[in-house]
Amino acid sequence: MAEKLAPEKRHAFVHNGQKVFEWDQTLEEVNMYIELPKGVPTKLFSCTIQAGHVEVGIRGNPPYLNHDLTHPVKTDSSFWTIEDGEMHITLQKREKGKTWSSPIQGQGILDPYAADQEQKRLMLQRFQEENPGFDFSQAQFSGTCPDPRSFMGGIRSE
Repeated sequence: MAEKLAPEKRHAFVHNGQKVFEWDQTLEEVNMYIELPKGVPTKLFSCTIQAGHVEVGIRGNPPYLNHDLTHPVKTDSSFWTIEDGEMHITLQKREKGKTWSSPIQGQGILDPYAADQEQKRLMLQRFQEENPGFDFSQAQFSGTCPDPRSFMGGIRSE
């Protein structure tokens, strides 16, 4: 049932008509997806993840992305992979349940409607996680959705 509450689509950050990256999020992580240029050996790509910064590029060249993150991440459980011509960066949120408006500070920020939809989806993910026998995939909120981190005592840690 949890997969019913997974992100339905990726958000795209487009700059000057070119897609820079796509991203989505869950309660615990933010995922970035970068389409890699063809003809470059995968071993030349690099990605450095720091608590508040990410840098992506091709070794020996200026970085493609070199930006501060919107919120801090856990570096010991964040990682990156390359598969099918795409770099997938998994950033483990330091604050589980926090709704991110974008992975990169000041870039590609969600509009208020999309941000509200993300917060509602994350709240339903939280309900599903706390009540695994119930199906919240068809649940809806009327009005403003509360913050999943603090609603009714906050997220329970294991």
